[in-house]
Formats: sequence, structure tokens, C-alpha cells
Amino acid sequence: MTISDSVPQAAVLDVRKTFRWLAQQAENQGADIFVKTNVKDVIKNQNGDIVGVSANNPEGDVSFFGKIIIDSSGFGSVVCKSMGFVTQWKRFGAGAEYEVRAENVDPETWWLMVGQKYSPAGYAWIFPIGKDKVRIGVGIGKPESSIDPTERLKELMESKPGPIGRLGKITPIEFHYGLIPNDGLSRKTVYNNLILVGDSAGQANPLVLEGIRYAIKFGRVAGRVAADALKSGKTDESALLPYEKNWRKEIESKIKSAGKVQDRWVGLSDEEWDKELDIIKELTAEEFLNFIKADFGLSNMLKLATHHPKLAVRQLFGLVKGIKK
Repeated sequence: MTISDSVPQAAVLDVRKTFRWLAQQAENQGADIFVKTNVKDVIKNQNGDIVGVSANNPEGDVSFFGKIIIDSSGFGSVVCKSMGFVTQWKRFGAGAEYEVRAENVDPETWWLMVGQKYSPAGYAWIFPIGKDKVRIGVGIGKPESSIDPTERLKELMESKPGPIGRLGKITPIEFHYGLIPNDGLSRKTVYNNLILVGDSAGQANPLVLEGIRYAIKFGRVAGRVAADALKSGKTDESALLPYEKNWRKEIESKIKSAGKVQDRWVGLSDEEWDKELDIIKELTAEEFLNFIKADFGLSNMLKLATHHPKLAVRQLFGLVKGIKK
């Protein structure tokens, strides 16, 4: 199935350039950037509250102290885990990806591939990043499937099913691998002197398991709340609570709705996916993109659940919002 529009509505993010741009923005505001520096443990005061972190880099051990610590350490959640506030994520997504040079690239089209041959609990993708380069990847939900995404990706690169085969000759350039939480918004994200942001906070879209949009957006919110707290002279949990209220108001209901769709999708057979795609293809490009971004507000969801011309679409969105038809 194909969903298209006359106006481009999606783009492939260059993550490395984005990180460099964000680092430059931080430096422009007076921040010091430490590279090749890994946080290993936390430093607590006599009350057991965090007041800093210990780390190491090529020069040796180093300590950083602060009145407020923001844990944006990703899937590993090293800071809040070291504080004893959380344990390792039980449900998560594992993704493997090759950036490749390909013979036949359509820079205006990106592919999402579903079905058992691509991923038993997730999806595969082809994202163009230039006239002759694409990223080919596989994401697999854990613990729903024990299959290694790296091995499945290698199999797909060799067998070249569907749109992968249309790429012609493929030459790998580099390999990427990553993990992302999929336990929902289950974590408390503020403590005395501590804020959790991004993957550490579980701020991830369960439909396609991505979270960089949330990390950037709510990282800025965390910075503003932390600055206000410092000005007030209070950095305890209550002073940082506006951060949690902000992000929960913004995305909590959307993530819960997206989680219902994910529960519906995980483990579908190929025949069931065919039926699901018959529903999805009725969406406009804008509706589809908002859908997979988990960016449907309540009003839009209700509208689709009650007024869409296709019964199957009304039933899908009725399920998401708990409306019985």
C-alpha cells in the first residue's frame, strides 16, 4: 500500500548533526561539554539526595557537582538506577540498522515493512538519506520475540525481499544498533535535586519506538524548570514537579492511546496485517503521520472514531479511545 501527498510532510533526521547542533546551542549558552566521559556512579549528601556524579574519561576519574542533576543517560538510566530509584526496563525495543550505498534510490519515498519475514514483533524500514544512500533497519520488540534484530537484518540484506530488492546493488557503509524503552510512562521523573528526561524517563512513542522528539522537547522543559527552581532557592521534588506535570499533560494520553494500538499490532500474522493495512490505507498522509507519531489529540481521535467514512477506520480509532461502536 502507498500513502502519498503532493507536499512533503516527512523528513529523515540526521542524528549526528542534530546532536552537534544541540551541543553548539548549549555551548553558546555557556555550557561546558565533556566528551568521552562516562558517568559511573552518583554522589549523595547525608540525607541520601543526589548532589553530583562520578565519572571517568581518558585523563582519569572526575566528579561533577550540581544543585540539580538531569538524568538524560538514555536506555541505561545510569543516574536514577545508581540512586536505586529504578530497575532495568523489562519491555523494550531492539533495533539494528545499516547505512548503505544503493544502486536505485528514490529519495522521495520511505518504506515501513511489516509481517513475519521482516519482524515478528515490530517492523523493518528503508529511509533515504541522499541520492544514493539509504538506511535499512529492523526493530524487534522484547520480550515478545527472542529473534536478534542484527541477524534478521543480515537475512533481509541477503534475501532482499520486497522493496529491499528494488534497491539493486547494496554496499554497507556503517552499522548502528540501539535499545529503547517500551514500558510506557511508568516512571516517576522528579526527585529531590533530580529530573529524568528522554529514554531515562521512558518518554518513547510505542508505535514506532522513537523518542528523540520527546527528549529534545522535554529536555528544554527540564532546563526551564531547573532554572526556575534554582532562582527560588528550592530544588526538592515539589519544586521540580512542574516538569512532570508539563510532559504528562502533553503526551501521557497520546502515549497510552498509542500503546493500545501497539498491543493490537504485536504478533499479528501476515493475514491479520493484510486486514490492518486495508484500514490504514484509508488514512490521508497527514492522518497517517500523526497516527504513527502518536500525535493524535483527543478531539482528532474522537473525530476519526465517529465520523470517518470508512467503518473499519472508525472501529480502529474507537478501540484506541475506548469508544464502543
